[in-house]
Amino acid sequence: MSRPTPATLRVHRALTEVAQQDWDALLDDAAVPFMEWAFLVALEESGSVAPERGWHPRHLTLWQGSRLVAAAPAYLRDDSEGEFVFDGTWADAAGRVGLRYYPKLVLTVPFTPVTGRRILVAPGEDRALREAELYAGALAYSRSEGISGIHVLFPSQEELGVLEDSSFAVRLGVQYQWHNPGYRSLEDFLGRFHAKRRHQLRRELRAPAEQGITLRTLRGEELSALGSEEIFRFYRSTVDKYPWGRRLLTPEFFARLLATFRHRCEFVEARREGQRIAGAFNLVGPGVLYGRYWGCIEEHPFLHFNVCLYHPIQEAIAQGLRRFEPGAGGEHKLTRGFEPHLTYSAHLLLHPRLDRAVRAFLSQEQAAVRTGLSRWHAATGFKKEGV
Repeated sequence: MSRPTPATLRVHRALTEVAQQDWDALLDDAAVPFMEWAFLVALEESGSVAPERGWHPRHLTLWQGSRLVAAAPAYLRDDSEGEFVFDGTWADAAGRVGLRYYPKLVLTVPFTPVTGRRILVAPGEDRALREAELYAGALAYSRSEGISGIHVLFPSQEELGVLEDSSFAVRLGVQYQWHNPGYRSLEDFLGRFHAKRRHQLRRELRAPAEQGITLRTLRGEELSALGSEEIFRFYRSTVDKYPWGRRLLTPEFFARLLATFRHRCEFVEARREGQRIAGAFNLVGPGVLYGRYWGCIEEHPFLHFNVCLYHPIQEAIAQGLRRFEPGAGGEHKLTRGFEPHLTYSAHLLLHPRLDRAVRAFLSQEQAAVRTGLSRWHAATGFKKEGV
């Protein structure tokens, strides 16, 4: 079989330079919802992703004539805020030896530590070939612009082979996810825990009723009635609460999602005495629920767990979803039925000395992560199989 004709690389400073129908024609389930054109454009046109915030869009596309055959959202970065793959020590090390670390080129979905496709390829194309071609184009572009390196954040495991063949070094991370082996009810899920842990979970699950709090999930027209201002209010309540909090997203971002992306959005609300006191904004893709932003205006024991973990689990069981990813961090999730799963990033530094140092660090870090997996699995509180 003859090899496809090499495609032409284009670099775009706004995703609106690519037609939505062309971009979305490349999507598959592994790319939905965060790689959808409407989501990425909402980030840009709301001002959440903008040069003044350290994000310079440089989206990469491959074309054969007028046909789009591959694409990746990509950004020049002035810093690493909002990436969730922490490379600040690498930047510091570069600075100490007189090397410039920024700008760097990042292929990612901003502010979204969720594993998924990072390169979209048109149906019928040789995926591995087009991925390699796009990485080669990214490398040539980076060299021509004096960019320090290329970083691919949260790619799918399927994409790692081409990344490694393209000379990227892989970094491992860990997130805690809930997987559904076929639960028919919440009781099926609770039945997996040993007695002591199951008793604790039941106590936490009873807390809202005992506190006079009701929970429910809003979708569709109910989200329109809720309004983006209310969603932003709860998002702001969390990011403003802590010294390290940052308002990475603007009010307009949530307004645009409700206007153009509402079919992917959900909101878990908690009410007490008729007033909304807490909420969690989530997104849903094919068979998967993604927890994103939570906030509250009243503090109650176990409220966060119920709004952000237990209620979404019940909803996922009821809807037959296969997975719930509640977001990055939080070892407290381990004892509540969330199991550790590897995440990935891939890095290619263009200065040989810095690249060697990063690869040596990653080799040691990978060993530590893999060693920790068995310990994290043991902390779930699940009964041993057959017990």
